[in-house]
Amino acid sequence: MALRRPLNTVAFHRVCHKTRTFSTTSTVAATAPYEVFDRTTKRIHRDRAAVKDGGQRSRTVDYVRDEVADRLMERFLARFFLLRFDIKRNFKTILDFGSGSGPFSKLLDPPKVESVIMLDSSKFSLHRDPDSEFDVDVQRVHADEESLLNVIEPNTQEAVTSCLTMHWVNDLPGALIQIKEVLKPDGLFLGAMFGGDTLFELRTSLQLAEVDREGGISPRVSPMTDTRDVSNLLGRAGFTLLTVDIDEVKVAYPSMWELMEDLQNMGEANAVIGRRGLLHRDTLAAASAIYKEMHGLEDGSIPATFQIIYMIGWKPAPSQPKPLERGTGKTNLKEVL
Repeated sequence: MALRRPLNTVAFHRVCHKTRTFSTTSTVAATAPYEVFDRTTKRIHRDRAAVKDGGQRSRTVDYVRDEVADRLMERFLARFFLLRFDIKRNFKTILDFGSGSGPFSKLLDPPKVESVIMLDSSKFSLHRDPDSEFDVDVQRVHADEESLLNVIEPNTQEAVTSCLTMHWVNDLPGALIQIKEVLKPDGLFLGAMFGGDTLFELRTSLQLAEVDREGGISPRVSPMTDTRDVSNLLGRAGFTLLTVDIDEVKVAYPSMWELMEDLQNMGEANAVIGRRGLLHRDTLAAASAIYKEMHGLEDGSIPATFQIIYMIGWKPAPSQPKPLERGTGKTNLKEVL
C-alpha cells in the first residue's frame, strides 16, 4: 500500500524489509576509477536546491532522506548498542559522510554521541540548517567526498555514517577504502544508498516514451549499484562482520510531474555524463500517460519506489570475534533441525 503525497508533505509506508547475507569470499578484479557522474553538475543541482525559496522548498522534500535516516538510526542502535551490549562505549565523534543538511546527524543525541563532523561537497546543503537543530556539537567540513583522505586523517574516526549520498560517487570501491582508512580499529561504518530498482517505474516510462517519440533512449535516471555487488565491495575494501539488507519506501504522487519536481528540489536530478538535453514536452506527456497506464493506482495516483541498500561493516581489529575453524563445531545440525 502506498500513501498519497500531499502538496506539502508525504506519508510513508514500509513495503518490505528483507535481510540478506552475502558471501564475501569471491575476489573482485581491480578496475581503474572511471567517471559515470558529472559531480560538478551534481554539486550545482544540490546547491540550487538548498537555496531555492530560502531553503524552504528543499525542506519540504526532505521526506525520503528523513525516513531513511530514521531507519538508519534503528540499525545504528540495534547493531552497536544492542547486539554489542558487552562493550560499554559511547562515541566521542562520528563522521557523517556526504551529510547534506544532516538528516542523520539530527538524530544523534548525548551521551551516546558527543559531536558529529558533517562532510559534504555541497556548501549550501551543508550549511542550510542552523546548529540549534542538532542535539550534539557540529563541525562542518566542505570537501569532496571522493577525496576523503585529503581532509580526514587515517585511523581517527570511531564511526562513519552515510545517508543517501554514495549513489553519486564515481569510484565507490575507492570511497569505501578511504572510509575504512579513516576509521580506528574496530570502527563502525554504517551506510544507506539508493539501489538499482529505485524509480524503476519512472525509468521504464521514460524509455518507452522516448523510443516511441524520438526513436532512441538516453539515460534519464542515474544508474545505481546492484544489491548483489555491495557485500563484495565492502569485503574488497577490507571491512569485516558485514551485514547488507534491503528496504523499500513507496510514495504515491498525483502524477509523474510532481515526482519529477520533487526529485529536482531534492537535488536528485540526472547527472550522468553524456546525457541528452531536455526532453521534448510531448515525450514527457507520453511518459506520464504510460506511467499511469502501467503503474497507476486505483485512486488515480502513481507510485514511486525508492529501493534502499543498508550496509554495515567494521574495520578489522584483534578484539573482534573470529569464526571457528572448520570441523571444530560440537553441535550436530541434524539434532537441531
